[in-house]
Amino acid sequence: MKKGYALLNDPFLNKGTAFTKEEREQLRLVGLIPDRIQTIEQQTKQAYENFQKKVDNIEKRHYLMEIFGRNRTLFYKLFSQHVEEFMPIVYDPVVADAIENYSHYFVEPQNAAFISIHQKDNIETILKQAADGRDIELIVVSDAEAILGIGDWGLNGVGISVGKLMVYTAAAGINPTKILPVVLDAGTNRQSLLDDPLYLGNPQKRVYGDDYYNFVDKFVNAAESLFPNLYLHFEDFGRGNAANILNKYKDKYAVFNDDIEGTGIITLAGILGGLNISKEKLSDQIYLCFGAGTAGAGIADRVFKEFVQQGMSEEEARKHFYLVDKQGLLFDDMDDLTPQQRPFARKRSEFDNADKLVDLLDIVKTVKPTIMVGTSTEPHTFTEQVVKEMASYCKRPMIFPLSNPTELAEATAEDLIKWTNGRALVATGIPSADVEYNGVKYEIGQANNALIYPGLGLGVIATRAKFLSEEMISKAAHSLGGIVDTNRLGAAVLPPVSKLTMFSETVAIGVANEAIAQNLNREPISDVKQRIQSIKWCPEYKSLI
Repeated sequence: MKKGYALLNDPFLNKGTAFTKEEREQLRLVGLIPDRIQTIEQQTKQAYENFQKKVDNIEKRHYLMEIFGRNRTLFYKLFSQHVEEFMPIVYDPVVADAIENYSHYFVEPQNAAFISIHQKDNIETILKQAADGRDIELIVVSDAEAILGIGDWGLNGVGISVGKLMVYTAAAGINPTKILPVVLDAGTNRQSLLDDPLYLGNPQKRVYGDDYYNFVDKFVNAAESLFPNLYLHFEDFGRGNAANILNKYKDKYAVFNDDIEGTGIITLAGILGGLNISKEKLSDQIYLCFGAGTAGAGIADRVFKEFVQQGMSEEEARKHFYLVDKQGLLFDDMDDLTPQQRPFARKRSEFDNADKLVDLLDIVKTVKPTIMVGTSTEPHTFTEQVVKEMASYCKRPMIFPLSNPTELAEATAEDLIKWTNGRALVATGIPSADVEYNGVKYEIGQANNALIYPGLGLGVIATRAKFLSEEMISKAAHSLGGIVDTNRLGAAVLPPVSKLTMFSETVAIGVANEAIAQNLNREPISDVKQRIQSIKWCPEYKSLI
């Protein structure tokens, strides 16, 4: 056991003023902290009072990160009491400022592993040093080439790994001593970083091709070798690499890509929730994706797989999907399609006006979608004209402007409700206030991946699943999509973030049961709910003597 200042400087063990009299005496802490002994309840009350005095969200985030760096238990106790309030501060959207200014704000490494492509032969040593003897069960790793809404931020993107893991612990009770944030520094293409003398990452253009994939492979193999019970979460990799990496490892290890799979799961859950409200069938829907990058194509693929799982042939299911990117509607004769876009590209011969299908309004008039999902980061592109056109033939149009932060959203929830006379089923990528319209309060679901990925991860970790199957992913979406109030006018298509911890457990139970049904669990489990409860970590101080 560490003692004295070594103990006070360990955020996983530090209790601050809550060390007992006996602990202070035996662990050489007498006189190193004030004599007054506080409970964790008193500490959280004091911390929240200080939090409320901060003038803006950036100051609030800095204060919370100070607590995080000193005392993990106190941080998560505080977080657990204010989940809805803290979520946008410790993660999206305020995390964007922390990432953009990471090298300038840098004070301490927050127990992350920083792996440079120039250190690829030392990856195992770096991971061992970062774990510091801890049994790691969950890693979030990013190379930060494509952070949603803000792009390429190189080493600064470690903040996304740290933030994602905060949500895993706060929402699903993943033990913070068993997690590790990792950034893979393969360079950056952001010129402002390359020109910044304070930038802490490799000051070079990004490495691509075989050298890059060899770098990633060495990391994955080292991590899986060192941590045999590992669940590996990939985050914000570029559109040219993300799917290739996921496809290489998904049938070999328990891996997950939040941009490709997580966004797809939460969007599918919103669609299933919407269908529960409208009483319509998935097989009758026409799906339009606006913004067919990694996230957009990944969402389309997840919804497509649900069509197939519900009994439709792949050939027939493809006819229900239309992908729109910067070129307009995607056609199979385009030579700049990504591998993820190509399966959904249409033939020009299907349309009399193929050459005109560049503008979103013309596309909507032609294909008549019933579901329209925006991941374009092109603000205000779901215009009143586009939305009213969709509402002219669709009783309950499902419209999900998912781009974030706020200034990049394709439309606001308030406008979508107003333009459709309250008929639209809406989910947004950022938190949206309730909308009052014609005497009805419309609750707006947030398609926040945090509603899905913590519970999904908890289910995988609880069963020590060999890998993450399509059926487990579908079960996660159905577990969440079934939690809607179908009897109330104005009900949201997704449950509120305020009940994140409750829904995370619901998702975990569904995922774990599916893993067991497929014989993917590595050890026998007789009671799934009890197993999940037994591994969940609670932010309470434990005796150190």
